[in-house]
Amino acid sequence: MSYTFYVWYRVERDDRDTEAAIRGMLARLACRSGIPGRLLKKRSEPRLWMEVHEGVADPEAFARLMAQAVDEYDIGMFIDGARHEECFQETPGVAPSCAARTA
Repeated sequence: MSYTFYVWYRVERDDRDTEAAIRGMLARLACRSGIPGRLLKKRSEPRLWMEVHEGVADPEAFARLMAQAVDEYDIGMFIDGARHEECFQETPGVAPSCAARTA
């Protein structure tokens, strides 16, 4: 079973220092967990950022490692408000109904 973490937050400033800190934290988390994260910025709101961490097998362990990396990189000083974490579980795929039709 696999899980995906979505973490969104607003940053104080969309600048190089903020991005370097976030990317450093993501690199540390990836080294410790084996899960590379992706960093996204909302097109119409560049201070709204999202991290996506896919393929997480143990969500509790991953959440602990993430909290540790966030603390080590003092990410709170770059954030305007709170980080919002959501964890979604993958479900079995469903074959499209059109695949069952024959010509």
